[in-house]
Amino acid sequence: MAITISPEATKRLQASIKRYVAENLEHDMGDLQAGMLLDYCLKEIGPTIYNQAVADAQAYFQARVVDLEAVCYEPEFAYWAPAPAARGQNRE
Repeated sequence: MAITISPEATKRLQASIKRYVAENLEHDMGDLQAGMLLDYCLKEIGPTIYNQAVADAQAYFQARVVDLEAVCYEPEFAYWAPAPAARGQNRE
């Protein structure tokens, strides 16, 4: 599954990349270079992050589902439930 982002998010990410490179690597980067780096990150790094996010979400929901029966269980056919036996009476 290819990771796609909106054009607005792409512009903001490219601007962030350009700023990061300028402030931390002391290099001016153009839009084309920032776009290429972003494409690389989306294709090479993005799937790893995406897969981990899916695994985290799956673990979260599985943890909630484990206790579902205990929390949501309702006994069936309870209307005619047997009355408790009186003390001292033998049941056959």
